[in-house]
Amino acid sequence: MILPQEIIRLKRDGHALSAAEIGAFIAGLTSGDVTEGQAAAFAMAVFFRGMTMTERVALTEAMTLSGTTIDWRAPDLPGPVLDKHSTGGVGDNVSLMLAPMLAACGGFVPMISGRGLGHTGGTLDKLDAIPGYDTKPDLLRFKQVVRDVGCAIIGQTETLAPADRRLYAIRDVTATVESVALITASILSKKLAAGLEGLVMDVKTGSGAFMTSLEASRELAESIATVAAGAGLPTVSLITDMNEPLASAAGNAVEVQNAVDFLTGKRRDPRLLRVTLALGAECLHLAGLARSPAEGETVLRAALDSGKAAEIFERMVAALGGPADFLGRSAALLPRAGLVVEARPERSGIVASVDVRALGLAVVELGGGRARASDAIDPSVGLTDLAALGDAVGADRPLAIVHARDPLSAEAVVSRLREAYRLGNVAPPSADPVVERIVAQP
Repeated sequence: MILPQEIIRLKRDGHALSAAEIGAFIAGLTSGDVTEGQAAAFAMAVFFRGMTMTERVALTEAMTLSGTTIDWRAPDLPGPVLDKHSTGGVGDNVSLMLAPMLAACGGFVPMISGRGLGHTGGTLDKLDAIPGYDTKPDLLRFKQVVRDVGCAIIGQTETLAPADRRLYAIRDVTATVESVALITASILSKKLAAGLEGLVMDVKTGSGAFMTSLEASRELAESIATVAAGAGLPTVSLITDMNEPLASAAGNAVEVQNAVDFLTGKRRDPRLLRVTLALGAECLHLAGLARSPAEGETVLRAALDSGKAAEIFERMVAALGGPADFLGRSAALLPRAGLVVEARPERSGIVASVDVRALGLAVVELGGGRARASDAIDPSVGLTDLAALGDAVGADRPLAIVHARDPLSAEAVVSRLREAYRLGNVAPPSADPVVERIVAQP
C-alpha cells in the first residue's frame, strides 16, 4: 500500500510520480480514503511542482478509470465517436451548432458539457433555457439519443470520472484551478470516459479567455494535444481569439436563439462561422470523414446549407424532452426579459478594443451567470447585437441591446458596456480568429 502522504511528499519535493503512485492516489480519492486535506495538498504540490507529460497521461488515465467508461461498440454505431471542447469565453455557443453539424456529416457526438462560472457562459445553462430539455438523462437514454439522432449534449453524469468531480471541487477552493497539468487531466478524463475516437480542443486566448496570454494558451493547447495522444485519443488543438465576443449575443436564451438563426441560415456571425467550421473540419479530418480540413469545411457547409444540421438539432432537442417544433417556434418558446434597452455610447466612434471579460461580467450582473456555483440564473437576460471590432457606433448604432429584468440592472450594465468598449477614429486591422493549430509532436 502506498500512503497518500508519501505521494504528496514526493511531489512536494519535485519528484516525478510513477503511474502506480498516481493510480493509488486517485483510487483513494475516489473511495474516500484520501482526505480532503490530502487532496488539497496534492493539488497544491502539483500546482507548484508541475507534472511531466508522462505523469499527466497517468493522471488522466487514472481519473478516467475512476468511474464508468462508455463503450460504443454495443450500439454498433456506423461512424466515429467525436467531440469538441472549449476552455470557455463570451458568446461561445459553438457546441450548439457543431454537434448537429458533425452528426450531419456522419459522426456521432456524445457531448458532455458544463455550466458557466465567473465571466464565461456554460453550454448547459443555455440548453436549460429550452423548455423541457433534460441535461441530466440516465446513461441508457443518453446512448440511445446519440445512436438514434447522432448527437446529444448533456452534463457530466455521477458515474463518469467521479475523481475529477471531487478533485475539481477542491481545486476551486484552494486556488489551484490554473494548474495546466490538472486542467489537462480534468478535461481529458471526461472525454476519454465518454468513449471518444477523436477530439478537437478550442483553447481561447485574449481578454475574455481563461488563459489571457497567447503563451499560456499555447502551453495548455500543447499539453492537451500531447496527453490526449499519449492516452490514445487523437486530438487537434486550435487556439482561437477571444479579444471580442465570438457571437453577437451573450447570455442563455439569447445565445440559443443565435444558434437557431445560425443553423437555419437567418444570421451567421462571421467570426462564429469561421471558428465553428475550423473546429468541425479538424474533427472530420481526424475521423477520416474528410481527406483534409479544407474538404471537411466544404462538407460542413453543405450540412448547414441543406438544413440537415438544423433538422438534427431539432430532433436532439425533442429526444431530450424539448419541443418537437422548436426551431420554428424558438422566439415564442424561449424566455424573454421584461426590459429591452439600447446601450448607446457617450460619443460616436469606431470600436478599437473590447474588454470581453467585462462583457461577461455584465451578463452575470444582469442575472444570467453565476458568481458562485450554487447561484440560480435568469435564462432570459443577456446582450444582443454586440458591436464588433471595427464597427462604427453612435446615435444610430448602439454598443449592444441589453435584455434586463429591471431598469436598475439595465442602467448599471449600460454603464459597464460604455467602460468595456474603447472607441477610436480608425478601425483596427482585421485578424483571423483561428490563431494557431497544435498537434502532438512525435
